[in-house]
Order: sequence, then C-alpha cells, then structure tokens
Amino acid sequence: MRGRDEDTGEFFSESRSQNRREALEVLALGEKLVELTAAQLARLPIPAELLEHIEYSKRITSHGARKRQLAFLAKQMRREDDATLDAIRDAMEANSETSKRAVALMHRIERWRERLLAEGDAALAELLDEYPDADRQALRTLVRNALAEKARNKPPRAFREIYQALRDLMLPAQSAAAAADADMAGDEADDTDEPAA
Repeated sequence: MRGRDEDTGEFFSESRSQNRREALEVLALGEKLVELTAAQLARLPIPAELLEHIEYSKRITSHGARKRQLAFLAKQMRREDDATLDAIRDAMEANSETSKRAVALMHRIERWRERLLAEGDAALAELLDEYPDADRQALRTLVRNALAEKARNKPPRAFREIYQALRDLMLPAQSAAAAADADMAGDEADDTDEPAA
C-alpha cells in the first residue's frame, strides 16, 4: 500500500499504473536497442554490462525465449539510473535525426539529377543560382554523356557521376546548415538558462 501524507494528501510513492508504464517504456527501448546493428550500438552511451545483455538477446531466435530475454534485458535496464537511460534515448534520437537528414539529402540530389536530365540548361541555371561554385561545364558534359548513354543502352556511368558531383556540391552546404542549426539551438538553450536580472 502506498500510503498518503496526512498533511498534504499526496501519495508517498508512484502508483502501480505509473510504474507499469515506465517499465513498458524501458521494454520498448530494449527492443529498439536489440534491433540496432553493432556499429549503431557502438555510437550509443551504453554501459558494458547492458551491452552484453543486448548482444546475447540478439542471438536468441526462438520467439518465447526471445520474449523472456527481452524482459530480462528490461529488468537490467531498470536497474540503471534514469540519467543513463535518458542519455541512450537522446543519442538514439540524434542518430535518427542524422539519418533523416541524410535520406532527405539523397532525395534532393536525385530530384536535381532528374531535373538536369529532363530540363537541361534551365535546371542547370537554377542549380548554379543556388550553388554558385558548381562547375557548369563539367555538369553540362555529364548530363550530355548520361543522355547519350541512355540512348545507346549503355551502363549508366555518367548518370552515377552526376549524382557524385551533386553530392560533393550539396553535402558541404548541408553540413554547414546543420552546424548553424545546432549553434542556434545551443544559443537558445543558453538564453533560457540565464537567470533573469
């Protein structure tokens, strides 16, 4: 029984429902961790003893045994302090945000490549407006070669080279924009941390 404080009327501890919700959140986190690759796990701040349990959980294939092992993993994770689990969650969110940005960049590059092949010089002029340091002549040559390869049913070598050239052009710009966003977010956090005078 939880009991209540006679003066304030508040409960001494959390309810069983709240404890269950928190346990299910930790179980869901454990399931996500088991699905990650070894390289992804290496980037997360996971204690060594938890990492061993995660690796062991990955090796189990039987449904019932896997479910029991995930429950055991969640139990071990609940023994860690909240700061450790929050750090793991934050790192996973940051990694997912990074991968979303990478996929968005890939789609943007592919759209530009398709536009260059379909619209020709008009699309190239727009690209040069957005990225002035792009090499107009090299891109025009690659587009012409890609169209010729397609007409002759040859392997799409120039098609791939257009993608590489666009990626080399857009990746530094996106990295600079992401760094600027992170700096702005850090400045806003600093502004909120300062006490009012």
